[in-house]
Amino acid sequence: MAKKDHVSETPATQLLKANKVAYTEHPYDYLEHGGAQHSAQVLGFDPFTVVKTLVMQDQNAKPLLVLMHGNRKVSTKNLARQIGAKSVEPCAPEVANRHSGYLVGGTSPFGTRRSMPVFIEESILALPKILINGGRRGYLVGLQPAVCVQLLGAKAVQCALAE
Repeated sequence: MAKKDHVSETPATQLLKANKVAYTEHPYDYLEHGGAQHSAQVLGFDPFTVVKTLVMQDQNAKPLLVLMHGNRKVSTKNLARQIGAKSVEPCAPEVANRHSGYLVGGTSPFGTRRSMPVFIEESILALPKILINGGRRGYLVGLQPAVCVQLLGAKAVQCALAE
């Protein structure tokens, strides 16, 4: 169990606590552009169970969140087709920061500044436990994937591509 004394609250952990969600804390040394692969490696987890939070937008620049396995890419074509959009693309980092209220690399789907639809890769929901960003670079929380559906209303999609 990670030491709790040096990770301060984030909007994400405040939301989890307010909803009485059980989670574990996993701080690590953040590496610029290291992504989920890096955090999985240093924490000793399978990157398939480390879930990245991606801020994307549709053709009308409406933001949405995609939760994806750390070692998979999003097929934006498949995603767009499944959510009824013409196209989907990642937001520029500064736009993503504005929508989520978090810095890219520390984006959590919980406690975002703006309410956005959330889509979760269906196979994530079959995992017993996932690690997902806790709202700060170098900080993951471990929880049951069903929490993403319960708290965020995440809709299951199939849009994973092997990395």
